[in-house]
Amino acid sequence: MVIDLEQKENKEIEIPENLPVLPVRDIVVFPYMILPLFVGREMSIKAIEYSLNTNKMVLLITQKDLEVENPTPDDLYSVGTVGVIMRMLKLPDGRVKILIRGLTKAKALNYFQTEPFFKANIEKIIEEKIETLTIEEEAMIRTVKEQLDKTISLGKTILPDVMGVIEGIEEPGRLADLIASNIGLKTEQAQEILEIMDPVQRLKRVSEILGREIELLTVQQKIQSEARGEIDKTQREYFLREQLKAIQKELGEIDERAEEIKEFKKKIEESNMPEKVLKETEKQLKRLEKMHPDSAEAATVRTYLDWLVELPWSKSTTDNLDIKSAEKVLNEDHYDLEKVKERILEYLSVRKLKENMKGPILCFIGPPGVGKTSLGRSIARALGREFVRMSLGGMRDEAEIRGHRRTYVGALPGRIIQGIKTANTNNPVFMLDEIDKIGMDFRGDPSSALLEVLDPEQNFAFVDHYLAVPFDLSKVMFITTGNLVDTIPSPLRDRMEIIYLSGYTTEEKLGIAKNYLIPKQLEEHGISNKILKITDSGLRSIISQYTREAGVRNLEREIANICRKVARKIAEGKDKIFVITAHNVHKYLGVPKYLPEEEMEKDEVGVATGLAWTETGGDLIYVEATPMRGKGQLTLTGQLGDVMKESAQAALSYVRSKSKNLGIKDDLFAKTDLHIHVPAGAIPKDGPSAGITMATAIASALTGKPVSKNIAMTGEVTLRGRVLPVGGLKEKTLAAKRMGIKKVIIPKRNKKDLDDIPKYIKKDMEFILAETMDDVLKVALKKADSKKTKKVTNNHRLSSKKVGADN
Repeated sequence: MVIDLEQKENKEIEIPENLPVLPVRDIVVFPYMILPLFVGREMSIKAIEYSLNTNKMVLLITQKDLEVENPTPDDLYSVGTVGVIMRMLKLPDGRVKILIRGLTKAKALNYFQTEPFFKANIEKIIEEKIETLTIEEEAMIRTVKEQLDKTISLGKTILPDVMGVIEGIEEPGRLADLIASNIGLKTEQAQEILEIMDPVQRLKRVSEILGREIELLTVQQKIQSEARGEIDKTQREYFLREQLKAIQKELGEIDERAEEIKEFKKKIEESNMPEKVLKETEKQLKRLEKMHPDSAEAATVRTYLDWLVELPWSKSTTDNLDIKSAEKVLNEDHYDLEKVKERILEYLSVRKLKENMKGPILCFIGPPGVGKTSLGRSIARALGREFVRMSLGGMRDEAEIRGHRRTYVGALPGRIIQGIKTANTNNPVFMLDEIDKIGMDFRGDPSSALLEVLDPEQNFAFVDHYLAVPFDLSKVMFITTGNLVDTIPSPLRDRMEIIYLSGYTTEEKLGIAKNYLIPKQLEEHGISNKILKITDSGLRSIISQYTREAGVRNLEREIANICRKVARKIAEGKDKIFVITAHNVHKYLGVPKYLPEEEMEKDEVGVATGLAWTETGGDLIYVEATPMRGKGQLTLTGQLGDVMKESAQAALSYVRSKSKNLGIKDDLFAKTDLHIHVPAGAIPKDGPSAGITMATAIASALTGKPVSKNIAMTGEVTLRGRVLPVGGLKEKTLAAKRMGIKKVIIPKRNKKDLDDIPKYIKKDMEFILAETMDDVLKVALKKADSKKTKKVTNNHRLSSKKVGADN
């Protein structure tokens, strides 16, 4: 800002009755001020252009709220300052820079134009010139000048040129305006002073503000003085400590700092670090030696050195390379899972032949409760390695993997390095649980950070942000687990060897319960196996009537429930042997939770049994189709997804195209509505594999031929009746076997997938390979009951007559 010393008297300046209005933000312009303004709003630029083409004058009025981008007249104060534009410069970014000089105060009476810029009728505010000062006024001027000097002595910054001008001013109003524009007042306070018309009252208000400012600056100076005193005290304590250390050294007493440095050097020698890491460690140790032991940075360096010397840079466990022994351990801990066990034994075999090999990165995918996590612990025991587990479920911060940089307060290495330190060996079995449930947000993408960890070509030099030196993870055996493959990012999925774990059959669950679950629960509840016995029939009842799952978690809970009830009876003094059979299991577990559905007991018209894949393994779905009189509409219920709805449309179109072969009259479709429902209605369902099931249900409903209750099916159908292959065949076969269904219709192109299904699952199962829907209907549909067929035909005739009568 520049002070105008050669300003003409206000009465000599001719001010027009109306002027363009220029709204300004965060500043109040006073008379006698010369200041630059940056103008960016379109309406303001147009006001300036208009002013330059006329008399170069504008009325500068401050906004009440500086956040308002497009103010209205109500958003502006009424009193402002008339200014003349001295210079204008257009900037490259579209803004305009002007140099403006305040002339006199003015009041906006009314705004008669708002577009394209504000224009108002104004009233010039003329202050009476004081010819001679009274004693009171002269005293006020002196007081204000002394107050201003006091604020400068307390630290307030005002330009020397401004102070020179202030010393020469003896007019109360002009002095008040000049001081108010240079002491950094808030907009509201500055506007308040501008609107005070009496010069003496205006100067009194400035004096009050200066008085408060002096009080604030005095308190601020006191606080700064106390802070300097604390710093001086810390420095004095530092010198005293240094003197004390010198005295201790002369007396031959122990120097704690020297002992700490000596201890670090010893640990560095024992850690057998790589050369690059060793250089960084020694560099940080030299820094620690030069630092004050009580400084914050010394604590940070000390923690960093602790991490470096405690990591197992070259400490490894010796693998158990006895293949027979490892196989025995795996069989002790887990029932079945032959594919996984075979893969681990293959790794051991190669490890036996080649000493320096990279650890495999396995990914176990399967429904909950099938033993993925416990399998990792069993692998570690078989190999003779340490086991580390880390859950990735819900992880959203990249720093959880790579750590925080040391510049952050409370920084730590990522959980990978933390796990390695906990294991105290550089080749543990490291399990990353729930890799399919990892997330991402503004803090980064943990799945991208895992790419380096799980890539054998990169993880030999994994750099944690906290350590900032490479650590070799190539010897670590990483095992990841998840329920679904689809949610794992494809670059991450590409780095892992995926092994699928399917659900268990009833026979497998029976073996797991007898060999693992029952002994475990008996031990946990303090019950002898001589007191509590669960027969095979009792276990089968628990499996079929109280649990419905792919794994064995709920089965273990039900066994624990029985153990608790028996434990209570024993505690109450009942001394007898408890035998759980199929006949008395309900006394311990209550009414059975799952019973066979009614439609499974008999052949039904319009009801077909399909096979579905779920997160918990395979399951059965029943597709119901019911025809009724109508106008050929198709109704779909049961929370079906878009793919499943399209399958239903395709199935209906196929049946209509084959109506002649199926013995269905052509005009029946136009007079019959069809309702397809898939229980249970509260569960969302989607996928193409129910296509042939829907087509079978529709064909059955329209022909009156029942569908065999002993057949389940899966496959996608096309408009031409071709049966396309689907996935999850093993899980679907398990679901059929659990429900006692022995015949399964599958697409012919899924024949190759039968090799992946274990023989004990395929035992007693008959797989019918279907290439077209004709193959499916030939097997699934039974001959219609003559009475039912006659009844359906009569109903159709009745429907035709009624429709004809309606027409």
